Amino acid sequence: MNDESVVIYTDGACKGNPGPGGWGALMVYKGVEKELWGGEAETTNNRMELMAAIHSLAELKRSCQVRLVTDSQYVMQGINDWMPNWKKRGWKTSTRQPVKNADLWQQLDEQVGRHQVSWSWVRGHTGHPGNERADMLANRGVDEIRQSRGRG
Repeated sequence: MNDESVVIYTDGACKGNPGPGGWGALMVYKGVEKELWGGEAETTNNRMELMAAIHSLAELKRSCQVRLVTDSQYVMQGINDWMPNWKKRGWKTSTRQPVKNADLWQQLDEQVGRHQVSWSWVRGHTGHPGNERADMLANRGVDEIRQSRGRG
């Protein structure tokens, strides 16, 4: 990666699992930052981790070099270890069961195919500035969902 790379920090959050959840992403390109967040009323933490990566990559208007930083072991293992075999087996696990969250894994696969993505893992909640910002954005997504549900 070089100075022309987009660096994206992503995170998901869920209050209850399942429960109201949020996703957040901090995108940085040449010192310019963009924050993204959203949420769902009934979801899981793993789905929110995937949504953060999907939405941030989809936000890019052209093919880019991307360094995507996540604190999710689920996302890292899925991208690096599981997905190639899931695709070979028609989105089935090694025991021929349907892949959990296959809809989101397929969307992520589509977005990754548009870019040159390198993946990095950081331990969450350890003071890493980009990860802490993504966590704050994910929690903002949860808060907005909870507020909108309270008004309904």
